Amino acid sequence: MELIASLLAGAVGGNAAGGLLKNLNQGTLINSLAGIVGGGLGGTILSMLGAPDAAGAMGEAGGLDIGSLVGQLAGGGVGGGVMLAVVGFIRNAVSK
Repeated sequence: MELIASLLAGAVGGNAAGGLLKNLNQGTLINSLAGIVGGGLGGTILSMLGAPDAAGAMGEAGGLDIGSLVGQLAGGGVGGGVMLAVVGFIRNAVSK
């Protein structure tokens, strides 16, 4: 569940970053793809740094922990925006 939330938040973050930073905007498809990759990486990095996940917070049976979901959404959104910025900088540098 957390991975899906991170991926979706990454797509939203990538498109939001593309909307805010017009010189890095690569179009909806590239913004979304870069955001999804960045969101997945952002969520994974948060998990590696010790952010609790729903299974860890609720025991072996699993469950939905709102705090961890919000953390994954925030990490995915930021990761998506950062990844779009990286892709945009690289594409702009190569095209010059």
